[in-house]
Amino acid sequence: MELWKKVQQSWQALSRRERRMMRSLAKGSPDAVLRVRCKVIIALVQGNSPGKIHETKLASKSQVYRVIKRFQEDRLAGLVDRREDNGDSQISWYYESELCEVVAGSPQDHGHRRPTWTQELLIKVLRKRTGIRISVTTMSRLRKRLGIRLGRPKPIVGCPWSKGRKTRRLNKIRRLIATARPGDVFLYEDEVDIHLNPKIGPDYMLRGTQKTVMTPGKNVKRYLAGALNAITGELSWVEGDRKTSTLFLVLLWHLLKVYPTAKRIYVILDNYRIHSSRQVELALANTEGRIQLCFLPPYCPDHNRIERVWRDLHENVTRNHRCRTIGELMGEVRRYLRRKDKHLQRLYQEKMAA
Repeated sequence: MELWKKVQQSWQALSRRERRMMRSLAKGSPDAVLRVRCKVIIALVQGNSPGKIHETKLASKSQVYRVIKRFQEDRLAGLVDRREDNGDSQISWYYESELCEVVAGSPQDHGHRRPTWTQELLIKVLRKRTGIRISVTTMSRLRKRLGIRLGRPKPIVGCPWSKGRKTRRLNKIRRLIATARPGDVFLYEDEVDIHLNPKIGPDYMLRGTQKTVMTPGKNVKRYLAGALNAITGELSWVEGDRKTSTLFLVLLWHLLKVYPTAKRIYVILDNYRIHSSRQVELALANTEGRIQLCFLPPYCPDHNRIERVWRDLHENVTRNHRCRTIGELMGEVRRYLRRKDKHLQRLYQEKMAA
């Protein structure tokens, strides 16, 4: 008797509920292997031969014959994955927690000279810690399930202040914003460098190929000093050829024009030397206290909100750019910042309304 007729006989022996279940599994089972096996049986019931199924690239001939054997022996139960019969899985919550703890550190913490992890090295270290050895394939599946990705670390510099002193300064700035009086304006300030030679960053490309970025060769720089309103999200900035105290002062005078009715303008900023020069001190003395500088702890860029704006600027404009002149590049920078300003103000308004 031909194979497809044997499968049809087995199919007829199924209850209506079992047939309905197999059709459902063929359409939407989360198990891809079970889904294919059910599709193979349905295709055979419809009169397709193993050769024809192979031509549709649903399954190979040998796979079709294995599915037929399974179905004839155990009906629907025979199509289910039998790997659970291999015994209890070695991957337990304990192994997963050990993996997460190990990945958070460095191989050098475990006596290895290599500074970065590989899957093979993870398996080796975890075998020593847990006594369990798994394959690279299993580690790959486990890594994806736990969301352990291959990423680029962020370089940081440690704050020289004590933890308590740093916390007190940050809390003081937060309280200042939280207890703002009418007429007070709070702004996060920082500078950013714009290079004609593009910053090189990751991009999608086809396997076996590598994109190229044409560089002008001789670099040209421009600088921006910007301020982000902590309440409204309004973005203000000025441009300059040099990053000096003069550029910072130009921004402060610009802020006095942007906020003419503000009783006091608090500028939250880092400890870069151009912010505390003698030139700045003399200029601030002429503002009659309208501008107050609030310095963050050293090396704390994550607490300066405008840093995120500059990161987005590099990601959307300067990274891998194709501009041939600094004028063309600065035009793109201005266009992006104008759009970003509108987006931030809308975002802050929605947050305030929520």
